[in-house]
Amino acid sequence: MFASRRTLTAVALVAVAAAACKSKPAPTPAPTPIDVPPVVFTPKVNQDSIDAARRAEAARYAADEARRNASAIASVKATIGQTIYFDYDKDEIRADQQAALDAKVPILTLNSSMRIRIAGHTDNRGSDEYNLALGQRRAATAKRYLIARGIADSRIDVVSFGEERPAMQGDNEDAWGKNRRAEFEIIAGADMIKVPR
Repeated sequence: MFASRRTLTAVALVAVAAAACKSKPAPTPAPTPIDVPPVVFTPKVNQDSIDAARRAEAARYAADEARRNASAIASVKATIGQTIYFDYDKDEIRADQQAALDAKVPILTLNSSMRIRIAGHTDNRGSDEYNLALGQRRAATAKRYLIARGIADSRIDVVSFGEERPAMQGDNEDAWGKNRRAEFEIIAGADMIKVPR
């Protein structure tokens, strides 16, 4: 009986010790942090709004392109229309006027349907007959210059106005210098100009 008391006591102690162990929970490890991407709010976009924005952008681009094209065509017309000047009683192309003629060549080459008229003018010194002949020679000299650079003869008309259409009124060298000239005008092909690049 003594042994069984001991056994009972030992069992009781074990039970108390076990109960005591159960009352203290074992420490739990800290949770491992998880990288969660931030939530991004994406508003629902109306497809009609996207299409409208794209159309507006395309319209702006087309308008910009049309303005650039109109500016380039105006520049081409101005280059063709650039006047050249002559010395007193001369019909030779002056060295300082060759660049203006040379600038016309690539435009005329690219625009094979373009035709031009060259009008020769003079100052008011000399007779009407002399000045008409001098104006004609000036226009013809400018034409020969362009023909020598590959422009077809049939695409260039010439006319003389002599002293009849002065660019500037006056009886001084400034006015006379502005009146001794050849003017260029597009007479065909102006509605479909190609711009040299």
